[in-house]
Amino acid sequence: MRIMIVDDEIIIRTGLAHVIKWSELGLTLLEPADSAEEALGRLEKERPNIILTDIRMAGKSGLELAEEAKRLYPDMEIIILSGYDDFVYTQQAIRQGVSDYLLKTSRPEEIIKTVLKAVQRIEEKRADVSRSMFQNKEARNRLFESWIVEGENTGANAEQIGILLPRLFERSGQPDRKLLILLISAEGWNEPVASERLLLFAVENMIHDLIRCETVSQKKRIVVAIETAGEPGIRYYRPVLEKIEQLLKCRLFAAAGISVDDPAKLHESYQTADYTFGYKGLLDLQFCDYSQVEHRKGGKPVCGYKDELKLFAILLADEPLSLKEWVDGFVGGQLRDQQMTRQSLESFISSVVLAAFRWLERVRGVSGEGGDTPKQPEEIKLGLSMDHPAEELFRQLYAIMKHYHNSMSAGQPSHVKRTIAYIETHLEGDVGLQQTARYVHVHPGHLSEIFKKETGMTFGDYVTRQKMRRAMDLLAESPAKVSEIALRVGYEDVKYFTQLFKKQTGQTPREFRENSGSGF
Repeated sequence: MRIMIVDDEIIIRTGLAHVIKWSELGLTLLEPADSAEEALGRLEKERPNIILTDIRMAGKSGLELAEEAKRLYPDMEIIILSGYDDFVYTQQAIRQGVSDYLLKTSRPEEIIKTVLKAVQRIEEKRADVSRSMFQNKEARNRLFESWIVEGENTGANAEQIGILLPRLFERSGQPDRKLLILLISAEGWNEPVASERLLLFAVENMIHDLIRCETVSQKKRIVVAIETAGEPGIRYYRPVLEKIEQLLKCRLFAAAGISVDDPAKLHESYQTADYTFGYKGLLDLQFCDYSQVEHRKGGKPVCGYKDELKLFAILLADEPLSLKEWVDGFVGGQLRDQQMTRQSLESFISSVVLAAFRWLERVRGVSGEGGDTPKQPEEIKLGLSMDHPAEELFRQLYAIMKHYHNSMSAGQPSHVKRTIAYIETHLEGDVGLQQTARYVHVHPGHLSEIFKKETGMTFGDYVTRQKMRRAMDLLAESPAKVSEIALRVGYEDVKYFTQLFKKQTGQTPREFRENSGSGF
């Protein structure tokens, strides 16, 4: 059972959160909310059973919160916190359906007693669930989801659950009895959303016709509770799944959780099936069992430095075909890694996209390009597009590439701006005037002349300065050895690099690192 504290005074809400040991009362304390608006926004996802709220807050009041919360979830218990001056409002609130009220000066034991009364009322309502309610499909689906999907104690007794899910209780108590959860998705009917729902409906009906099971439909998949003969559930039910595919002319993906010996443990099977379902489209498997993925430790979590350099060169060159080839090869390598997990793949793709954003910001910054750059995301969430990770990564990188080149083409093109961007992208190598001029498509002599005119520096001096700036960043941010940093800005000779660095900064690399306070 879950409780949420709502108060716009941080002292009150943190005090209530820590003074009372909610877990010892059998309650899960949700993250306290600092306003009625925040609490209302979290209700659908977090589903508190009890709300303990201040009556007066900035924005919506506790009474408004109570009224709206009770309208959405009539069984929710609302306890109002009030001051002496709010007594009339509190009496009105109780008449309107608020469960109880407390003065802000109440002692912890008084708060505990009031909350426990609310808990008792909730449990009494659950105990009153009637036989007729279970015969209602909507109520049955809600209970199925609460019990199996969400893992909540529904308050229903064994007899009532037996009425709810009779097929799982016909042989209850037999020693060889095993149950598990299958999660099934379907595709192949090419029409959009309406046909997708119709296909799932057809698959669910066929499953009921062919095997003993109980099901509930989610947005894009079916949750199936079934019996198994002890071997992996996918192997046992594969012929059934293949028969459904043949009859409906579709393609199924199915993920099986662990086998359990008691219907009360089916939530554990659901959790492992849900984890396995996360590999949909990532493995060369149409039907997947938890045992096939449970021991994976995670593949390469980030894009390496050399791979980043290759990517940056492709982005700068504006070569979509090369970008597609790079993405397909890179993601393909991840998918072939026997230790890859969905989480490590997401981390890997996030690192690539974030590296591309950093490149974009850097080259536009040194080129003097104004305007907005795409917002760097705190976290890349791929969601359903993880079914096609290479396509998702290409889409994001292609957007970054086009954003840069569109911004460079706005107005009168500048050879110098393109030269600066090229230098910034190739600082790890020997950036020469000849190769840069080929990229910009001008004569080296002309490029040298206009570059000095616009920047006030020779091409070579500018390259050296940027290399030293990059080295300064690396020294401050990385624990890498000076020799490694020298290589990352294109110098194999560490002594020569040190001489240039001191000439630019007045310090040796080691002195600079010590004075920067990096701690390396």
